[in-house]
Amino acid sequence: MEAPLYQIQKELLEELYVLQNRSMQQIANNLGCSLNRVDYWMRKYGISRRTRSDATYVRRNPGGDPFTVKVNLTSEERELYGMGLGLYWGEGTKASPSSVRLGNSDPGIILKFIEFLEQIYGLSRKNMHFGMQLFTDCSFEEAIDYWTRILEIDRKQFYKPIRTISGSIGTYRKKNRYGVVTLYYNNKRLRDILVEQINNMQR
Repeated sequence: MEAPLYQIQKELLEELYVLQNRSMQQIANNLGCSLNRVDYWMRKYGISRRTRSDATYVRRNPGGDPFTVKVNLTSEERELYGMGLGLYWGEGTKASPSSVRLGNSDPGIILKFIEFLEQIYGLSRKNMHFGMQLFTDCSFEEAIDYWTRILEIDRKQFYKPIRTISGSIGTYRKKNRYGVVTLYYNNKRLRDILVEQINNMQR
């Protein structure tokens, strides 16, 4: 292991590693020293290393979080905030550790959750993805035309649809002519924030 011939200031490491989210290798390259030297001073100062999951998140989001948590909400935004968390609590898939997911056959519910994500967390609708579960005797083209028009999104935002074998004709299938759509926003940190906020509401 290379000996620490010169000191790297703690403030500099905190600025680069903690605030700017640079990797240790990026810091070493920037300072013109070895990775071992950066590691030495990180341990010396007790600066906590990122977990593998956190490091992956930073690598995928080099500019920081792609969302912002809005504070100082208006009364209308507070109402929307409560509705959005309620929808995620009741209709969302919390088991997914790395993405925000909510599925329903009612476009009004999907639209309200999109509004919640846009207004409270500053997300862009174009960065959301969607899945569709459709009966085999329902028209995919008819369904995707319906959902892209109602949700005002591009069909390229849809994953490949999942087909469910049709059974006997009934009310349920009539209601699901256009299938069940699931909204996906692939961001672990936002998913964790929403789950934490739901847990806080339950206390």
